[in-house]
Amino acid sequence: MEAEQVVEKILADAKAESEKIKKQAEEKDAAEQTKLDEQLIQYKKQTEVLAEKAGKDEKSHILAAARMDIAKQFLAEKRKILDEVFVQARRQTQNLPDEQYHELITKLMLEVVETGDEEIVIDKNENRIDKEFIKQINHKLGPDHKGNLRLSDEKQDLGGGFILRRGKIKTNVSLEVLLTQARKELEIELAKELFEN
Repeated sequence: MEAEQVVEKILADAKAESEKIKKQAEEKDAAEQTKLDEQLIQYKKQTEVLAEKAGKDEKSHILAAARMDIAKQFLAEKRKILDEVFVQARRQTQNLPDEQYHELITKLMLEVVETGDEEIVIDKNENRIDKEFIKQINHKLGPDHKGNLRLSDEKQDLGGGFILRRGKIKTNVSLEVLLTQARKELEIELAKELFEN
């Protein structure tokens, strides 16, 4: 299985789990929406009384606040779903079979290597990336690179993935960084939805 297929499988699994969680959230959201609709009816009744006393400006203000509260609650639910999806994606990636994990790491390394003489820093508990694996990567680098990657004696708490280091220059390709980048992109989409509605 090629690295792209591994990544696609991870994303497909995460998407399937996301759809399941989304459906549960939508069901919960529907119940919450009913409750919020009832509250809105109460707000509306209260607003009508207040509007008679305070005028049209006050009514608009209360309705706007109620709409904003609903939007905030909806966004909070989406964030909960996002949290669950990324916890599961992290777990699935860490628990990939060795062959798929090697394919993923190989693809990532080949994409970020610049000179071929960098040092690879791995997680404290990493046992699937070893000198033999690095030797295979060096072989795949081909004639354009030195093919002299080496495994660092230093290990860090990465949770998976690696750091590519050459002198003071570091490229962090840890699982945490990759998932954080993906999460930021999704959060931007969530924020857009909040302000579009």
